[in-house]
Amino acid sequence: MPTTITPTSTEPKPRRHLEDHDHGSGRRPPTDKRTGGGGDNDNWNDRPNGRRGPRERLVRYRMGIFFALASDLMFFVAIVSTFFVSQSTGHFDAYNNFVNEWSPTLIPPILWLNTAVLILSSITMETARRRMFHEVDVMDEWLGLGKPITRAAIPWVAATVVLGIVFLVGQWIAWTQLAVQHVFFLSNPSSHFFYLITGVHGIHLILGIFSLIAALAGLYVSRSLETRQIMVDCAAWYWHSMGIFWLFLFTLLVFFQ
Repeated sequence: MPTTITPTSTEPKPRRHLEDHDHGSGRRPPTDKRTGGGGDNDNWNDRPNGRRGPRERLVRYRMGIFFALASDLMFFVAIVSTFFVSQSTGHFDAYNNFVNEWSPTLIPPILWLNTAVLILSSITMETARRRMFHEVDVMDEWLGLGKPITRAAIPWVAATVVLGIVFLVGQWIAWTQLAVQHVFFLSNPSSHFFYLITGVHGIHLILGIFSLIAALAGLYVSRSLETRQIMVDCAAWYWHSMGIFWLFLFTLLVFFQ
């Protein structure tokens, strides 16, 4: 009786199980274009929430930054609203004359230089952020071929820190120049708002410098490329927001007193 031989199937076995458990940390780097990569076959959107790869984590952190900045925006809006109300507020003296104590504060010229420094720092920070998401170099890092994007971003983040410190020093010099002219916090309503606006913004900028330093340290010590990208990205968005806030406040102090 002839023996029957069943041919062995030559079709490749499905790799669904392998792909479903590959999150970019194993043999295959993630191909999410927003965090480095160049393909669309990663099926991040088919996975449950919390397991959709680098893009989901990046978006989550960005939303946290934007919500925090929204509260800052409301605070600055309140200050600006009070600024305009105070300009038209006064009192009647003993002779029934309306007295408005608002006296415009002369803006120290160094604030123009400070504004240029802050704009330049925003450019350097955006350059660092874009370096962290350069697709070709990102793939090299995922494949273990060195740290090209990290090395490229470090000088730009460091330059932003230096420029931020220069801006704060310039603000201190501006305050010193006003003090020499005997213009202090309580001298008149205008000077009150000048010190309040520049002081509050300066505090926020100090927090921004700390975030830049943390991002810079993360570029050196973090082993996760995704973490390094998120730290630089969030620090950049915060820094850009402080720059936009300052342009608005500086315009207010120069042209609307």
